[in-house]
Amino acid sequence: MAISNVISVLLLLLVLINLSNQNIKGIDAFHQIYEELQSESVESVNHLHRPSFHFQPPKHWINGPVYYKGLYHLFYQYNTKGAVWGNIIWAHSVSKDLVNWEALEPALSPSKWFDIGGTWSGSITIVPGKGPIILYTGVNQNETQLQNYAIPEDPSDPYLRKWIKPDDNPIAIPDYTMNGSAFRDPTTAWFSKDGHWRTVVGSKRKRRGIAYIYRSRDFKHWVKAKHPVHSKQSTGMWECPDFFPVSLTDFRNGLDLDYVGPNTKHVLKVSLDITRYEYYTLGKYDLKKDRYIPDGNTPDGWEGLRFDYGNFYASKTFFDYKKNRRILWGWANESDTVEDDILKGWAGLQVIPRTVLLDSSKKQLVFWPVEEIESLRGNYVRMNNHDIKMGQRIEVKGITPAQADVEVTFYVGSLEKAEIFDPSFTWKPLELCNIKGSNVRGGVGPFGLITLATPDLEEYTPVFFRVFNDTKTHKPKVLMCSDARPSSLKQDTGLLAKDRMYKPSFAGFVDVDMADGRISLRSLIDHSVVESFGALGKTVITSRVESQCLEYGSSSANE
Repeated sequence: MAISNVISVLLLLLVLINLSNQNIKGIDAFHQIYEELQSESVESVNHLHRPSFHFQPPKHWINGPVYYKGLYHLFYQYNTKGAVWGNIIWAHSVSKDLVNWEALEPALSPSKWFDIGGTWSGSITIVPGKGPIILYTGVNQNETQLQNYAIPEDPSDPYLRKWIKPDDNPIAIPDYTMNGSAFRDPTTAWFSKDGHWRTVVGSKRKRRGIAYIYRSRDFKHWVKAKHPVHSKQSTGMWECPDFFPVSLTDFRNGLDLDYVGPNTKHVLKVSLDITRYEYYTLGKYDLKKDRYIPDGNTPDGWEGLRFDYGNFYASKTFFDYKKNRRILWGWANESDTVEDDILKGWAGLQVIPRTVLLDSSKKQLVFWPVEEIESLRGNYVRMNNHDIKMGQRIEVKGITPAQADVEVTFYVGSLEKAEIFDPSFTWKPLELCNIKGSNVRGGVGPFGLITLATPDLEEYTPVFFRVFNDTKTHKPKVLMCSDARPSSLKQDTGLLAKDRMYKPSFAGFVDVDMADGRISLRSLIDHSVVESFGALGKTVITSRVESQCLEYGSSSANE
């Protein structure tokens, strides 16, 4: 089916609001179809739901970024043989602008005794005098996970096309106290004033998640610190750890990893293998003791803060020297069944890269799409000062809803009718969203966007807010939801999870006082992915959507 036929089915992008006498201050919507940015056509690949301004390889399945000599490099986990997990290599693409990407030959693939079972996740570090060095997890024939390094054949090549795995690998082997099958994903290393390089490696002991620190003076010989930099009971395996500083005084620029001082906090993010989501804490890093101590005002565990409350995993940040910013990449897996992933020939994508900063409250991070993505904006539609009555929906006309960048500012005139917040949901936003969905009217809300909607609203994905009255804090409690449950009419017939569509709701609370009655929402919509940023990036939710209307709706699209 041609891309134009797919888009013609999706006729509606609606503003949903269940408030009386409220106001939308402004809607900015941008739209442009970029077929040339879609992955190059390959035999047997189905492009029906395929995003086009998100990064994907031509086909199959994906899972350490760096800026070097004028190019952004993205190394990613890639299955060369199918749209499922397995046969993992390090694929490699480069870009000058984080938007247009050129695929290069793979950087690493299993070839040595220390990685014959797989070249798994890792990172890349720019080492003065040596250039970029990859740290990665290799799996040997006994399925033991080992930490290895690789160096470029020609460090002067800005494309870094060829990589060498030295024979003195591995550089770190799990000792008798460690779990050799749970020891992986070394972070980008940083150089400390004591003359040591440091990297963090994820692990577990029984159900305790662990982050180990390794130190080296020459980037070849590494020694494990006497104790983990941090650990937490009942969190399971810590995959893809990320550890970096943020400024307490500069809320516009990022920091490189080696910056440690009195005006900084550190962020420790881990990906939880048990739940397949991530959480992070803010805290203090003691260099002398190699200890990280989270602040006590947010949970350290399953109920902790998240980079993204949706379909988002295995994330990684890097410092962009070009623009003095920290940028986040993350992986959004499919919502379709494994069988359908195989049939369509591709699975998974990287979300739009996002800047990472400490919020001015110093209690959380904020995330925002990199400014380069705005170069893709085409048709511009603006709507101002629309008063909305309860239950009213307004169509945003003049754009193609399958590909859009929509920014909305809502103004709520009064919060007096807000429902009383039940404190039992303090750490359970998802449960609250499941009960208080987009079709359940409240005192203040729901209000937001209906994305990827059919004209009859048989299929749609709402992204919305609901405001409660927290009588304990005497402040508004704002819930943000992205609900994929009504996104597809496709019937699930499989008994196993892998044979059923994944159509969950996602939710998080938004820490905003709404003193002026305003709250913003930005959604990036790209065929089967909706990335939404609440309150200028305080709460972010990514949803994957497999709308049935794309498959069967074209015959009635123009009726």
